[in-house]
Amino acid sequence: MTHLLNLLAAIALLVWGTHLVRTGILRVFGADLRDILTRSINNRLAAALAGLGVTALVQSSTATALIISSFVGQGLVSLPLALAVMLGADVGTSLMAVLFSFDLSWLSPLFIFIGVVLFISRPDSNAGRFGRVLIGLGLMLLALRLVTEATGVLTAAPAVKALLTSLSSDLLLEITVGAFLALVSYSSLAIVLLTATLAASGVVPLEVALGLVLGANLGSGLLAVLTTARSAVEVRQVPLGNLIFKVLGVALMIPLLSLWLTHVRPFLGEPASVVVLFHLSFNALVALVFLGLTTPIARRVEAWLPKPPKTTLGGRSHHLDPSALATPSLAISCAAREALHQADVVETMLRGLLEVIKRGDLALAQELRKMDDVVDSLYSSIKYYLTKISREALAEDESRRWTDIISFTINMEQVGDIIERILIDIEDKKIKPGRRFSEAGMAEICELHARLIDNLRLGMSVFLNGNVRDAQKLLEEKARFRDLERAYAGTHLTRLSEQTVQSIETSSLHIDLISDLKRINSHICSIAYPILDSAGALAPNRLRQASVLNSDSGPAG
Repeated sequence: MTHLLNLLAAIALLVWGTHLVRTGILRVFGADLRDILTRSINNRLAAALAGLGVTALVQSSTATALIISSFVGQGLVSLPLALAVMLGADVGTSLMAVLFSFDLSWLSPLFIFIGVVLFISRPDSNAGRFGRVLIGLGLMLLALRLVTEATGVLTAAPAVKALLTSLSSDLLLEITVGAFLALVSYSSLAIVLLTATLAASGVVPLEVALGLVLGANLGSGLLAVLTTARSAVEVRQVPLGNLIFKVLGVALMIPLLSLWLTHVRPFLGEPASVVVLFHLSFNALVALVFLGLTTPIARRVEAWLPKPPKTTLGGRSHHLDPSALATPSLAISCAAREALHQADVVETMLRGLLEVIKRGDLALAQELRKMDDVVDSLYSSIKYYLTKISREALAEDESRRWTDIISFTINMEQVGDIIERILIDIEDKKIKPGRRFSEAGMAEICELHARLIDNLRLGMSVFLNGNVRDAQKLLEEKARFRDLERAYAGTHLTRLSEQTVQSIETSSLHIDLISDLKRINSHICSIAYPILDSAGALAPNRLRQASVLNSDSGPAG
């Protein structure tokens, strides 16, 4: 029992090591890997080579599948080229299996020691993240040695021999077991390395090991399909196409397996080398056979998973792609795009507000109030999406961007709530009683509204580009708007003293309205604070004001 637990612990350590390497590489090179892929994908051969190189770094074809799927979802890459990337990615992970099949256990203590020193001394820097990668590599090498030692003891157990020998009679069972193990471990690389170690120790016959390798390849394809199951159709197309390649490849290899063992096996040496080189030859064969067929396979996938027709807000393409979470820098970009969409909805509400005030359109008011539910839903979705991004995985600038997005969406959500309350007041105090503002009062409201629209657009630009000069301009608009609101409150009181009937009837509504417009402007101008603070351009008194942003929510001054 102790030896079995040692083996299971060694396997778990191998899986954990591959996880550390994969996440560490993505944290250090995530944005660069994205640039490499987007710049290199201009034909099928270049796409396959790009996928090979990126996967050799990341050590996970599944991670590459998630990255390239998100590109297809955003329209950055065509589906045929994305499928070519995946063919290269599978060859890349096979090459890493060949590399790890050599006896590199002597590097394990060195990698772990250097990695721990880097990670502890500089945890939030790229050096610390690279230390995490070295720790993962060291653990993988250590785990492979521990697996070899544990299996050596278990080989002598008659019950274990009988159990593993039973697999040799059914190739489909071996493939199924290999696929299941790859799904559970979230890494086909770990399963191939484990299988090679077991074959080298004599625990499993070579024929069984090759069946497990074929299953591990199928499992990696299934894993990507399951991971993107809830994503947009465009995102799900890439893993499905790659799974088709793997299924066809396995179907092609099954009748050739005996020939491969007969004619190729004698030239490959030790069983461990046979396993990893079979894994490499399988993926290389699939890449060579299907690289020229990516276009017809892509058409078949698009027929099975057609893109939904472009409709209105409810049927739009959502930017919060779950598959992008594998690359934190890409996930941050997705969240920012969704936040801009939230601001677009708020702008639509704000523009419609003036129409309701002018024309007294109850139907439009009801429609705009429903849009606040959309704003709230977007805020909740963005917030939940961001919480799934590990803050530890973000570089310093990405962490600031994470905070900026949260702040931006909170302000947009609060603006939507204020507009909804204004609409309710307009319905109850103006439209239903049949009242209207005086010409002078209406002109003041129109002036404030026009400034709000301009400031909202400027705020969206500041959020998108982070321009310090625009942020300073936006902050200046807050003071101008406050002064203008005070002036208009004074002119309204003058009209009351002149006994203007319309001003008397709408006095409470008018004062509340211009005060609410000022509150909206305060939330919009708050977008500037994080930008100026990051640039060191925020004066100390402004910083204190930023900590009490809601102080402007009181009555008009």
